[in-house]
Order: sequence, then C-alpha cells, then structure tokens
Amino acid sequence: MAYVDIPKDLTAVKTKVMFNLTKRQLICFGGGALIGVPLFFILKSCLPISAAALVMIIAMLPFFMLAMYEKNGQPLEKLAHNFIQVRFVRPKQRPYRTDNLYTALERQKQLNKEVQAIVKGKAQQPQAHPRRKAADRRSHRTGKAHR
Repeated sequence: MAYVDIPKDLTAVKTKVMFNLTKRQLICFGGGALIGVPLFFILKSCLPISAAALVMIIAMLPFFMLAMYEKNGQPLEKLAHNFIQVRFVRPKQRPYRTDNLYTALERQKQLNKEVQAIVKGKAQQPQAHPRRKAADRRSHRTGKAHR
C-alpha cells in the first residue's frame, strides 16, 4: 500500500504554487529569466554561443541562489544581511553591562529627591553618581578638569 511521509514539524512545509515551486522561487526564477535570456540574445551576436551562454548563466546565478539556498530556515538575503551586520556594522567587542534592580531603584530615589527639591523651590546641586571618585566629583562641581 502506498503511503506519504508527513513531517512532524508542519511549519517546514511550504505551499507550492505552480510547477511544484513556491511563490518565492517563481519570482526569483522569473527575475533571472528576465535578465538572462535578453542578455543571451544580445551577446549572441558579438560573442560565440558558448561564451554568451556562460555569461547568461553567470548573470542568472544570483537569482537561482536567492530562490533555492536556505540555511536554518532563513533565505540567502537574510543570511547575507546578518553577515554584513555582524562583520561590518556592529562593533567587534560588545561590553557586558548589567542594570540590576538595586541600581535602578537608587537612580529613581535620587531623581525623586531632585524633583521634590525643585518642587519645594530649593534646587540642589547635581550630585555625581555614588560610585564616582572624589576627584571626579570636585572637577564636576567646579567645571575644571582634575589633573
């Protein structure tokens, strides 16, 4: 008796539109054909047939790669975008920074004090962060750089 394998993960199943191809594949193959076929006929008159066919294949190859290549469920353009982001756009070293609840509550308490002082009419001098060195606090208040 004939049987059909059904994948356990149904999200991996893609809807086929025509010729057992997905809509994405049809669009990419169509774009490749729109570029490659006219290029072949233009180059056929000035190059040998085999050279024109080779140029056509090279011109259509990116479209075929966009249509068919997929890794970890991501198409080629998403993989290329992620690669460019990691390699060229984002910084190489990402410092580890934490923002725990205690320091957030300290900052909120300080901001509340400042707001209450403004409301009462006696604005306080801005205070340095409690972790800053004493020399940093002095130069911050006077406006002069500490040497």
